[in-house]
Formats: sequence, C-alpha cells, structure tokens
Amino acid sequence: MPLGRKGLGGGLGTVILVLAALYFGVDPSLFLAGGGGPSNVPNANTPQQPYRASPREEALADLVSVVLADTEDTWNALFQQSGGQYREPKLVLFTDVVNSACGRAQSAMGPFYCPGDDKIYIDLSFYEDLKSRFGAPGDFAQAYVVAHEVGHHVQHMLGTSDQVHQRQRSLPKAQANALSVRLELQADCLAGLWAHHAERSRNLLDQGDIKEALTAAAAIGDDRLQRQSGGRVAPDSFTHGSSEQRVRWFRVGYEQGQFNACDTFAAQVL
Repeated sequence: MPLGRKGLGGGLGTVILVLAALYFGVDPSLFLAGGGGPSNVPNANTPQQPYRASPREEALADLVSVVLADTEDTWNALFQQSGGQYREPKLVLFTDVVNSACGRAQSAMGPFYCPGDDKIYIDLSFYEDLKSRFGAPGDFAQAYVVAHEVGHHVQHMLGTSDQVHQRQRSLPKAQANALSVRLELQADCLAGLWAHHAERSRNLLDQGDIKEALTAAAAIGDDRLQRQSGGRVAPDSFTHGSSEQRVRWFRVGYEQGQFNACDTFAAQVL
C-alpha cells in the first residue's frame, strides 16, 4: 500500500491533552502515563466487564457495530487489492473509565484507537456531546467518528503512526504538532475514502449523510475548539487541523476514493 511509508512520532504534551479533553480520537499512548506505551496504572490490564448499554443507547451501539462492520468490508477489499491482509480492529464500548493496552482512559478523552491492542474505544455518551455541544447531529456524523478511528487503525497497520511518533520525539513542539495534524487529516481522508466505497459499492449513503459528516468534521477543528474553550486561535498548537482542513480532507477521500489521494504528508498545502 503506497501510503504510510513516510518517515514520521512522540509526545505532544499538554496541547494534545487539552484537545483530547475537548473530545476527539487522539492516540492515548501519546499522553497516558507520560506517553509512549502502556501505563503503569494499577490494574491497567484487568479484564473489563462487558459494557451494557442502557435502552436509549442500544440504537447507538447497533449503529456503531454496523458502521464498523461496513468499514471492514471496504478495508478488507482494499488490502486484498494491494496483496495485503487487513486485520480487523475490535470495538470496546465503555462508560466513565476503561483500561486499554495504552493505559487507563476516561470518557472525557472521547473516542480513541489504541494501537497496543488494535481496539477502538467509544463511550456512547460522546455522541450526545457531538450533537448538543458541537452541533453535529445525525447518524452519519456518528459514523464518521467510527470511520476516523478506523483510519487510525489503518495507519497503524501501515506503520504510518509509529513513524510519525518516532520522528516527533526529536522535533520542537510546533513541528511535532504539524506532523500530528497531517496524521489526523489523513485519518479524516481515510474516513472519506470509506464513505466513497460505502456509497458506490453498497449504495448506503446519500448527500444528506455526507453533509452530516462534513458538519462533524468542521465541528471538531482545532480552531473552533480553541474558540469554544475561550482561548485564542494558535495554529502552531493545532494537532488535528482546522475545521476547513478537516472538511477538505474528508471530501478529498470521499470524492477521489483513492489511497494516493490521502497522502497528507506529501501535500504542500493542507
């Protein structure tokens, strides 16, 4: 697969932690227990009790599972076309606190992907925040969140995220942040690539769905989150990209449907 073989990683410090607290899929190994691997939190490897959704969450849980299964159809096919084999991630639904191979995470961190165990962790209460706090309602806005985290799993399989984190360790914060932005925008593009194939191969989507995804992408841009938190917009501190960038790269993946189109690391303009 052509993407993900760029030389690129490391801790991004408190900027990521603040944005993670504002909810959106950051690789928790970057900041849990100092970053860089499993935490030493007591009982971090204790088996989790199965998550039991409340009646009002059942529909959300079903949606998440259906979306994850559909991403598997897309990525299995794309990996096979390139002569590879896709390793399907696992889904973990939790409430309040969860232990992962990346350490202990709280629901305030929002959805995240842990490369240490190939699992996507989602607290379903995040979707209420997506609707009420970020103004991004709708089933496909929720599907976009899952597809973005799956994008991080694809990056992990290709070695992209490991290379990013390795390179970040030797860079000043602003440059490390810039690499993080490119990694996150690529995950947005890969989410759009999945939407492309879901629409064209399985007729699952309509333009209303795409609008919901674009609204969600715009809602969680770093510039908008910084304004919401009452701070000034500081591009050097961005770790996920601006609203305009997140929308643009999701659209690139959706409109072109090609892996090469999602090479954010080679892009001159994000």
